[in-house]
Amino acid sequence: MTQSSTSHYFVETPSTRSLVLAAIGVVFGDIGTSPLYALKECFSAEHGIPFSPEAVTGVISLLFWAMILVVSIKYVVFVMRADNDGEGGVLALMALALRTAPARSRRAKVLMMLGIFGACMFYGDAVITPAISVLSAVEGIEIATPALSHFVTPICLAILLVLFLLQSRGTSSVGKVFGPIMMLWFISLGALGLYHLIQSPAVLAAVNPLYGVRFLLEHSLQAFIVLGAVFLVLTGAEALYIDMGHFGPRPIRLSWFAIVMPCLMLNYFGQGAMLLGNPDAARNPFYLMVPEPLLIPMVVLATCAAVIASQAVISGAFSLTSQAIQLGFLPRMRIRYTSEAEIGQIYLPMINWALLAMVVMVVLAFKKSENLAAAYGIAVTTTMVITSLLAIVVMSHVWKWPPAVVTAVGSAFLVIDLSFFAANLLKVAEGGWFPLLLGAVAFFLLMTWHGGRKLLRARSLEEGIPLEPFMAGLLAHPPHRVEGTAVFLTGNTEFVPVSLLHNLKHNRVLHERVVFLNFVTRDVPYVDDNHRLSCKDLGGGVFILESDYGFKETPDVLKVLELSRRKLNMEFELMETSFFIARESVIPSRLPGMPIWRETLFAWMHQNGAKPSDFFRIPANRVVELGTKVEI
Repeated sequence: MTQSSTSHYFVETPSTRSLVLAAIGVVFGDIGTSPLYALKECFSAEHGIPFSPEAVTGVISLLFWAMILVVSIKYVVFVMRADNDGEGGVLALMALALRTAPARSRRAKVLMMLGIFGACMFYGDAVITPAISVLSAVEGIEIATPALSHFVTPICLAILLVLFLLQSRGTSSVGKVFGPIMMLWFISLGALGLYHLIQSPAVLAAVNPLYGVRFLLEHSLQAFIVLGAVFLVLTGAEALYIDMGHFGPRPIRLSWFAIVMPCLMLNYFGQGAMLLGNPDAARNPFYLMVPEPLLIPMVVLATCAAVIASQAVISGAFSLTSQAIQLGFLPRMRIRYTSEAEIGQIYLPMINWALLAMVVMVVLAFKKSENLAAAYGIAVTTTMVITSLLAIVVMSHVWKWPPAVVTAVGSAFLVIDLSFFAANLLKVAEGGWFPLLLGAVAFFLLMTWHGGRKLLRARSLEEGIPLEPFMAGLLAHPPHRVEGTAVFLTGNTEFVPVSLLHNLKHNRVLHERVVFLNFVTRDVPYVDDNHRLSCKDLGGGVFILESDYGFKETPDVLKVLELSRRKLNMEFELMETSFFIARESVIPSRLPGMPIWRETLFAWMHQNGAKPSDFFRIPANRVVELGTKVEI
């Protein structure tokens, strides 16, 4: 979507203005805290770049054009057009691209693995963002009161601990103040930058891309290493795309072009202007550009901005995990809903405490924000490269763009992304190994679960009994029928659920009404209630009920029953309804499939997943679990 005039950005309805303010509070926290550490890392002594006015102008030019080309053009103009029913992010993009590939084809498998690995790298981002953002904010204490420098790490850990402890309460209450705080943050960034820019406007020459090119040519390998630090100004770009479903593309675009980008640009140019007059400020250009009376308030405001940036990626990790569960890449986990009004506000205790443990370890291991900078870039560049590859598939096969246009646009994206990726690869030994290791472990676990589920499904189908012929024969000579309704949760409506077979074997009864309930996850983020249910009457009080869900939704049995009453006129009296679930115990074996050690890992994951009754939110006193063993 493009705008016809600049003035149109500022003439908006109140609803749009409120969405813009909310987007500023949620979407831009990550990229908005980059001024705390990005330029400081560019002039790190380890890079060996001789300090000079030409070097300052060259680096600022690279920062400026990186933000224009990657954030403004790639994400805001192009990639945000690739929405999956309004949703963005690498998993939504993967689902969109998969529609163009035949099921079970090699291309579908490659696209799936790309999307999943990109999602796994986000977990690295979710660990590093809270650590580097809060550390870099609190490090302002070293400038304000050097004697308190040894308290930086304890204060950082205390803030992070409180942040993770508050996750179970949800973000709806604190979310209302995110927008105003971040608006104040961006206005402060712009004002500080403008103050220094007025004093030394010569740095504006960096708008000319030739200064950046000259810097790269003159310093060659050293400049290539600096490119990895330049990338830090882009670390929140993926969030623009991921959060598109919450606010829509228009408020995000308005926020970016009207407020966020101008304020960030002013601040980076202001830092550069200050460095031209005071080279010693390179040790911490952000805090040293703040007038001394405002230093403590700015540390407080920066810490608030860092906490908000951290909150955004933590919530993103919860959402991503929920999507992975729905898509069949992770075992069921306990999910708590922290808001009755907002479907996306969820809390996963296991993910929360795992993230907290890893964030604490990262802070204690790396100690300073500059030590974390190397680890930060590689996590985000990997996801950006994968986003570009999937976007090329969408351009070619979904949008049907001419091959020449796809080649030109896709090549431009990849050249930029791969340049930043290669620059960050040079820092693997300095900490870049951490997000790569974390992403690889997550990817291995997700693919192990996905492969194990396929084996489990295959084994179940080998021994499966076709449902409709079985029920026809059963109803012809029925066992004793008892009052009430039996709901059998099943993953495949073509075959008899194991839970029904066990019930018939042990209890020798059949309820007056039998419902086979199957939840189907579609490759769309949400399914409208008007299209959610389908029902097939097999006669004799037996029904097949299918409920479609999007990959960003969590099935809820009680809501399905209520929807069945409204849409299908099927009444369910809860105290007369029993829910039958088969609890499978997976037994690793030498049968063809995965290596025995991976089957053992899958069996352990399967055993420790949340109970179906908890995941599907079934009242505990209405559940009947029947165990069965399956060899894979």
